[in-house]
Amino acid sequence: MHELGIVFYIIRDVKKAAEENLVDKVSAVVMNIGEVSTVVPELLTDCWRWAADREEVLKGAELKCNIIPAVTWCDSCKSEYATVAHGRKCPNCGSDNTWLLRGNEVEIKEIEV
Repeated sequence: MHELGIVFYIIRDVKKAAEENLVDKVSAVVMNIGEVSTVVPELLTDCWRWAADREEVLKGAELKCNIIPAVTWCDSCKSEYATVAHGRKCPNCGSDNTWLLRGNEVEIKEIEV
């Protein structure tokens, strides 16, 4: 379960941002989680609750996860398509000259105070 390790990095970054901005209480952290990032949002929030409540600045803070759909770009026909539904092969032209455009991110979007 790598979600716990990710939570420790989120906490580190949020605590640093709170300190730099003289914030003593964070109410929520909003994350962008890509559909194919290999992060399981439910596990992330479970780990968050356990770890965040051990930090005074984060005690009771909510973790909100926005799921970012995976989209692939086809260099052959210059089109985008849903990655999970079609995989690496472009459904428009059949090419495998494709690459993931978005959907693998794991990033802090907002820190609510």
